[in-house]
Amino acid sequence: MIGQLVGTLLEKQPPTLVINVGGVGYEVDAPMSTFYRLPDINQAFTLYTHLVVREDAHHLYGFYTRNERLLFRALLKVNGVGPRLALTVLSRMEPEEFVRSILNQETEKLVCLPGVGKKTADRLIIEMRDKLKDLSSAFNLSLSETQSSFQGSRNQIVQDALSALISLGYKPQEASRAIAKIDDHQLSREEIIKQALREVTL
Repeated sequence: MIGQLVGTLLEKQPPTLVINVGGVGYEVDAPMSTFYRLPDINQAFTLYTHLVVREDAHHLYGFYTRNERLLFRALLKVNGVGPRLALTVLSRMEPEEFVRSILNQETEKLVCLPGVGKKTADRLIIEMRDKLKDLSSAFNLSLSETQSSFQGSRNQIVQDALSALISLGYKPQEASRAIAKIDDHQLSREEIIKQALREVTL
């Protein structure tokens, strides 16, 4: 595994750059967040890398910071997310901003990324949420911050669902009991409302 390259920048044409390391030119694909920080041509710099090995080719991906590479690797573990989409995420959002979007379940921010639809955004939130503790430490987000962000988001979702049920004519106590019975802390606002409606009509 090639984890780091230290050399001289030969070419940079997004999304590909070429770095000369000991006379060997390594072709590397990188997100725009890395391109914005590259030095001038023929200047020395360090690149953190991730090698993807496939039957027909070896692809090398490079990142200016370890956090970018960490997030790239985390994204690759999500079902349906490949290197190209992972690079797109890093090109459009800072790693810390992306992590906070996951913590806060901000689907509307995620679907603004090219190639990310509603289903992919939901999958990112669900599958990456289990990694929040490790990601929070790496990205200097305190555990209390991540917990409060997540809890605040959940509270708002539950309150919105409760208000919707009350506006439909259900008593507050009745709606609260139904929500408490079905909410598993993963349902969206719409899913809570639908399942709660089934509960109160039984």
